Amino acid sequence: MTNILGFNKNIQFQDILNVEILIILSKRKIIVQYFQAVQQGKIRAGKSQMKLFEIAGFGMLTLTTKKIDGEFYPVGEEDFTAVIQSEEGYVAVIVDKDGYTKAQSKSVEKNEALEIFKKLRESGVPEYSKSGIKIWTEDRPTIQHELNE
Repeated sequence: MTNILGFNKNIQFQDILNVEILIILSKRKIIVQYFQAVQQGKIRAGKSQMKLFEIAGFGMLTLTTKKIDGEFYPVGEEDFTAVIQSEEGYVAVIVDKDGYTKAQSKSVEKNEALEIFKKLRESGVPEYSKSGIKIWTEDRPTIQHELNE
């Protein structure tokens, strides 16, 4: 057989290019893992987006995947709510248990964002109790605790 990338049915590599072949296969695995995480994450984040839409009249999908220790995972199924400050105002968000944002409201005044937060809580979405969330590539502090002040 004169195949440069020759391997038998057991995927045993037969030439000196083993290292390069393994890198290629490893990258393919990462791409497949990422694609699967995106597909599952889209479904989960889409459900959160619809909850937010029902409460606020607007809901934007944010993250569908999270990267932990170099591996891609879909955002979690669970929903928690919080409020953060953005450059344009305040945003009510739905996050998973790790604080990855799945859906967000549009930027609004602080009182309106806190009102959306209250309505989400009343609909059965628990508060995200940690002090910060992840949105896009940023970590943002949560401010919903100011509702009680």
